[in-house]
Amino acid sequence: MPKDLFDKITNLGPIGSHGGDGYYMFPRLEGPIGPRMQFMGREKIVWSLNNYLGLANHPEVREADTRATEQWGLGYPMGARMMSGESRYHQQLEQELADFVEKPAGMLLNFGYQGIMSVIDALLSRRDVVVYDKDCHACIMDAVRMHVGERFAFEHNDIESCERQLAKAVAKADASGGGILVITEGVFGMRGEMGIISEIAALKEKYNFRLLVDDAHGFGTLGHTGAGAGQEQGVQDDIDVYFSTFAKSMALIGAFVAGSPELMKYFRYNLRSQIFAKSLPMPLVIGALKRLELIRNHPEYKNKLWENVAKLQKGLLERGFDLGAANTCVTPVMMRGPLNETLAMIRDLRDNHHIFTSVVVYPVIPKDMVLLRLIPTATHTDQDIHETLEAFSAVRDKLVKGHYAQVELDMSAV
Repeated sequence: MPKDLFDKITNLGPIGSHGGDGYYMFPRLEGPIGPRMQFMGREKIVWSLNNYLGLANHPEVREADTRATEQWGLGYPMGARMMSGESRYHQQLEQELADFVEKPAGMLLNFGYQGIMSVIDALLSRRDVVVYDKDCHACIMDAVRMHVGERFAFEHNDIESCERQLAKAVAKADASGGGILVITEGVFGMRGEMGIISEIAALKEKYNFRLLVDDAHGFGTLGHTGAGAGQEQGVQDDIDVYFSTFAKSMALIGAFVAGSPELMKYFRYNLRSQIFAKSLPMPLVIGALKRLELIRNHPEYKNKLWENVAKLQKGLLERGFDLGAANTCVTPVMMRGPLNETLAMIRDLRDNHHIFTSVVVYPVIPKDMVLLRLIPTATHTDQDIHETLEAFSAVRDKLVKGHYAQVELDMSAV
């Protein structure tokens, strides 16, 4: 007799096993999106929103979203784009996005997670081999797991490991008659590190592979025009498949992929998540056009973002916190030690100092670590940064003195 399929549903992971729904996990932030919001009835300085350029509540964005919804509603256009869901605005947005990231053509995707899974699926047959950074986002991992051919993971941002896996991939591809796809990220969203795109690109001629970069956190924040990590590293032309989501700098739902016109035409006829799904609603398309216009025309937003990043990261480092190898806007405060001790510190930050950060645990990061992820935005003020650094000074002092090791958490109260 097989066991009950639902036996596994009692496994809630490290945080879930401690309770805390609505506090550590699934918290409700309320009020207008911005650097200060309401949590459990009190104002907090919020460092957990990927609203990098502050566009979520920009007055021009709000007006464009509202007018587009009034004009088109949320239903138009109806049907998948291949059948009845095409519009000139969809085409316009695709071309403007492609131009912005210095690619000849682009294609809209309804969602980031679903979109990149479908892109990878369309690129790989059973004869093909995929080589990828072991710390890639879950959406990439899920796509790779579905691949029925060979796959090799290299150590995070380790070019020697990457080249060793490429050598294996070449042997497998030669035997199967397939090709090789290498996948990395522009910015690793937990560690805050750029991917080693330029180092990987330097191996393309030797190993004859195509390069896909997920630049969700780099789009709009990196490069002299905001075109992303490839532009920042001077190798945008070497990226064969450029992918990004609207969920970060654009503060919206949706995503896009860009590359050669031939590749985009192939995707239009082979991306199952788009062929068999309704077209992106018009208000989202019009809203994305407005957001892209603001990103292009207001470089001061990105400049202000990086001013805030520098101030926050410098202050945290001066206070003895470990930010790992972060070299982007993502600011990870890496904590090691007993989980209860770190959770007590986080609770102190939220309840007594009114600082709200995201909490990241295994399986996203190693089991012996808890990560507090701070996301600076262009709308954070010097006062926000000052109050946050003062709070981290206070909790650092308590942490060093062992205060949190003695705290018993009452999770029933959350």
